[in-house]
Amino acid sequence: MIGFILSPLSWWNDAFVNIPLAIGFGWLMACLYKPFFQPAVVVGYWLTNVLGFVLMHKGAEKMVRGEAALRYSRKDLLRDVLISLIYTAVIAALLKSKLLQPFQDYLNR
Repeated sequence: MIGFILSPLSWWNDAFVNIPLAIGFGWLMACLYKPFFQPAVVVGYWLTNVLGFVLMHKGAEKMVRGEAALRYSRKDLLRDVLISLIYTAVIAALLKSKLLQPFQDYLNR
């Protein structure tokens, strides 16, 4: 269930889960050093997507086989990473267009 919530396979996921988690992570990092905001949002978003795909894959295997597979193959990981990189490119574009920015910048408008 956590994998589905974190994966980008549901229409509401990015808007209500991954992007807020990533922005929150970016805000925390920006408190330490403001230029960390954009890289931290990208890393946070990427991590939530990869974690979601990995957990969904493991959960689906458990449902189909009745037990979790012993191994999560490199091929499975590569597929999940590539899909997450595509989604991350979209988030990077939102950051570059300044639609996503540090919380303080929203207040200073």
